[in-house]
Amino acid sequence: MLAIIGGSGLYQLDGLTVEAQHDVTTPFGQPSSSITEGRYLDQRVLFLARHGEGHQFLPHEVNYRANIFALKSLGARRILGFSAAGSLRKEIRPSELALTAQYFDHTRGKRNYSFFGEGVSAHVSTAYPTCPALGADIADAAARINAPLHLDKTYACVEGPRLGTRAESFFLRDSAQSDLVGMTNVPEVFLAREAQLAYCTLCLVTDYDCWMDDPAEHVSVDKFFATYQGTLTKAQAVLAELLKQPFRPTPDEVRQALAGAVLTPDAALTDAQRAWLDVLRA
Repeated sequence: MLAIIGGSGLYQLDGLTVEAQHDVTTPFGQPSSSITEGRYLDQRVLFLARHGEGHQFLPHEVNYRANIFALKSLGARRILGFSAAGSLRKEIRPSELALTAQYFDHTRGKRNYSFFGEGVSAHVSTAYPTCPALGADIADAAARINAPLHLDKTYACVEGPRLGTRAESFFLRDSAQSDLVGMTNVPEVFLAREAQLAYCTLCLVTDYDCWMDDPAEHVSVDKFFATYQGTLTKAQAVLAELLKQPFRPTPDEVRQALAGAVLTPDAALTDAQRAWLDVLRA
C-alpha cells in the first residue's frame, strides 16, 4: 500500500474516499496527526499530514519516527512524500517539480534520527537513500501526462525554522553540491529505509532560496504560498497518474535493508524491543 505524507499546505487529500481514521500510539510516541485510510482513484492509500492537521509542528518538532512507524504498522510498503523546497539552481524554477535521489544533512542534532539505540544496534546503508523503482514509477507517471519533472536531484535539509542566510545558501549550492533546500526530509528518508519502505520525495519548488543577487527573488512566506497551490495541483496530477499503473517491485536493497544490519542478537532483546523491531522487519 502507498502512504502519502503531505507537507506544508497539504493537510488532507482532496478526492480521497475516507474509510477509516487511525489514531496510532507507537513505541516512539504520537504521529503528527491521525492517519487517514481510504481509496484514491480506487486505490487503497494512507495519508498523514507531516506538520499536523493545523500545521502546529515546526520541522524539528515533527515526530518522524512515530510517523514512519505508524504508517508501516498500518500496512504501508511505499511512501511518497510531498515537500516544498527552495531551488539552488537557476534551471530549477519556482512552480516546477523535482524528484530527489540524494540528501545532504545540514540539521543540528535536535531530531531523533534513528529507530535504533538504547540497547538495539543497527547500521543501515543509505548510500542510495531513495527507492529507484518508486522513483522510476513517478518519473514515468509524470512523462505520461507531459508534466515536466527534474530528476535525480540532491536535497539539502536544514534545521529551520528560520529561513537561511545567503552564506548558507551559497554553501549548500556550491560546497555541498545540492540542488534543493528544505527542512523536513531528514530524518524521514533515513527512517523509511530503516523500516524497509520504498521512499521518494516529490518536491514542489516554491522559490530560489536567497542565493540570487536580486532580493525580489528571495524566499518569503508570502511568496511561498503564492506559488505553492499551483505547484500542488501539478503534483497531485502526477500522483493520480502514478496510481493508474502497477508499481514496480521494490528492490531487495530497500525491502530487506535490515538483513545483516542489526548487530544486537534477538536473545538480547526485551519483548518490547522485539515487538517494534518485528514491525520494521515485516
